[in-house]
Amino acid sequence: MNSRSDLRREMRDHRRALSDSQRARLSECAAACFGRHRLFRSARRVAGYLPNDGELDPTPLMGLAWSMGKRVYLPVLSHLRSDHLLFAPYAPGDALRENRFGIPEPVVSLRHMIDPKALDLVLTPLVAFDERGHRLGMGGGFYDRSFAFLRRRQHWLKPHLVGMAYGFQRVDGLPHQPWDVPLDGVVTETGFPPTRR
Repeated sequence: MNSRSDLRREMRDHRRALSDSQRARLSECAAACFGRHRLFRSARRVAGYLPNDGELDPTPLMGLAWSMGKRVYLPVLSHLRSDHLLFAPYAPGDALRENRFGIPEPVVSLRHMIDPKALDLVLTPLVAFDERGHRLGMGGGFYDRSFAFLRRRQHWLKPHLVGMAYGFQRVDGLPHQPWDVPLDGVVTETGFPPTRR
């Protein structure tokens, strides 16, 4: 198995090598697969993300969420705790500004943001994943710190963390750390297999 940094570099290169039309087609396929699933259909507060660095695009699913009357949120780096995420309401056309990593975030006041515990479903970006729901992110640890409460799953039944990835991002036996928060499943262009924990 490659080191986490080697694997991260390899998968990011592979993602970026896709054409815009390939990304769009694969993202639409993923949305069609997951848009019918009960986790998506029953969720009222859905967090997505704006794709960056060749990531699978969740905006088709976000569009479906809006059409179904769901509330959609995007992650925002917390000004109170710079190593955690808060979630801001988002709709098409809302004002955005880039955070310190160059990723667009909604421009809203703190009082309109919600805590991760208030979400029903979180569409999670990733670089690689395995069949047990282990996720390799970009290396900042923001999602793991923000959703650390889910490691004590007996007390928290939501939100459900669902990774968004291309099928080629799946690897066997991803190395993981005790603080990593596993996913409930990963949506790819071919379906939504739940994880085996």
